[in-house]
Amino acid sequence: MNEFVYLHNLDPVAFKLFGLNVYWYSLSYLFGFIFSVFFSHYLIKNNFIKLDSGLMDDFLTWAIIGVILGGRLGYVFFYNLNFYFDNLQEIFYIWKGGMSFHGGLIGLILSTIIFSRLKKVSFLELSNLVASCAPIGIFLGRLANFVNGELIGRPTNSQWGVLYEKSGILRHPSQLYEALFEGIIIFIIINFFYKNKYYIKINIFSVFLILYSSARFLLEFFREPDQHLGFILGNLTMGQLLSIPMFLVGILLLTYGKTSKNKRYY
Repeated sequence: MNEFVYLHNLDPVAFKLFGLNVYWYSLSYLFGFIFSVFFSHYLIKNNFIKLDSGLMDDFLTWAIIGVILGGRLGYVFFYNLNFYFDNLQEIFYIWKGGMSFHGGLIGLILSTIIFSRLKKVSFLELSNLVASCAPIGIFLGRLANFVNGELIGRPTNSQWGVLYEKSGILRHPSQLYEALFEGIIIFIIINFFYKNKYYIKINIFSVFLILYSSARFLLEFFREPDQHLGFILGNLTMGQLLSIPMFLVGILLLTYGKTSKNKRYY
């Protein structure tokens, strides 16, 4: 075996506070939301997003509820319905992991739609803001997945393979692949759009949907399918099937969200 192989022995618990375990997974959500607050104000202050910065404190609560509730329910219904049907109390143990990105996205979109109508602000503008902040949250979440030793990769003989004690074989660090391509790279691309003023004509939310769904679909080939699900259709996983409608919505929104040369859509 390659002597440089990484043996995964990370502790999901970051530290204890007043006798309670504080998990890296929970911290990833916390810092993801904190980043979103500061980056949102940056985008609004620099006139990239045409919204009142005073709305963001109110919307943050809606966003948190949408992401957590949608993410958890998405995982329950998309990935492990039978288990949670028999263990209803486990639905509330989110610190153990088990969140669906696609479910969280659905929850966030619904909360964005409701909030934008209640406050009478542009849904597209608010969704652009959400899409701009999301990649860093995804990045932190995938790092937490790696720490937890969950969503492990498929077997590999590569030098950067990870050895999990429960697995006993080298596996792709698929969580780190996703952290890089679904998080950092998408964040860089979106900021490139802002820097070069492409956001004036192209809807950023649609760009995010297209980039994420494409990256997720391809990276799923390096990720081990959920053991209790396996492959759903041919060699496609649940994550890949859920990414297809996400990609199609992104394409439709790319057309719907286009603006004229001198006027943005509100």
